[in-house]
Amino acid sequence: MASRVESYTHASDIDDAVIDALKSNEGAANTIYPFILKAKDFPRDGSQLWIAHFEHNGQVTFVLSCTRGVLGDYPVFIFTTKPPTERKDITQPLGQLAQALRASVAPERVFAVFSCEAVTCEFARIWTELTGTDVEREYYRATFSYCTAATFTPSSQLRPLPENRDLAIWLGPANESHTAKVAELCHKFAATSEPYLLTPERALLEAKAMISRKEVWVHVIQEGVHGEREIASIVAATRQSGRVSAITKVFTNPRWRELGCAERLLRRVCKDLLAEKERLVLYVGVGNNAARVYHRVGFQGLAGHGEVEGVETYLELGFDSQRVEIGFW
Repeated sequence: MASRVESYTHASDIDDAVIDALKSNEGAANTIYPFILKAKDFPRDGSQLWIAHFEHNGQVTFVLSCTRGVLGDYPVFIFTTKPPTERKDITQPLGQLAQALRASVAPERVFAVFSCEAVTCEFARIWTELTGTDVEREYYRATFSYCTAATFTPSSQLRPLPENRDLAIWLGPANESHTAKVAELCHKFAATSEPYLLTPERALLEAKAMISRKEVWVHVIQEGVHGEREIASIVAATRQSGRVSAITKVFTNPRWRELGCAERLLRRVCKDLLAEKERLVLYVGVGNNAARVYHRVGFQGLAGHGEVEGVETYLELGFDSQRVEIGFW
């Protein structure tokens, strides 16, 4: 038997072998697998697409998603079961994925591709040859990292609040009363993530969705008895599956920086999540100073002391913005 690809337009139709491959690699498959679990309840409206590549022996080696979320179309995500040492001969399977994708969607739908670096680069090259849509620029280069109960750093190492300021704090899951202020921070966070900018209206939609699904935590702070209670930081975990959760949004209001708010809240979130999950994953931009915070909390491979198994570079490349329709993720 030759290798083949199969396409699925509803999560309920995805082959069990594909689900098993994703479930067996829950961390690395985090951009795809949690969405499939949610999408099983979605209507059959043609807005979702997954394409799987099967080797001649039936082994699933790649899964591509081209899907749509609350805020619009996602980039193309590609997951591979191939470890880094086996990614030299990937042109043929990625070419088959690209052909199947082109047969299902218009070129302007594919505004970006995100995967481990070798897969992203090769798929983008193939897609450019196939459609004539050139890569415009690099959107995001990130380190994929993880934290477990064994690597999590105890909260005794938290930075204390300054003694010369009368600060009161509260940390916990966001509720509806926090919606407007969470939306403000979502809007500010998106402003640092070009091209995925949000209008205030869409930021409010995102905040409502995250709060309703209990996916965002807040660090509330108040200075003085009569001071306003503000949200200093937010941390979100929007991609959750059976054993894994992803930290997907960490942002501190500039007014409350240098007080350890993000780290304090991140530790709380990790503690909450690790009570139920085996592993937490995240992507942190290469060169982003936040990597130091994640390292202190217990995320691996961010200290620059050699390679760590399971930690690697991921890359997002964006296609010609004059020819595509930019979505969001």
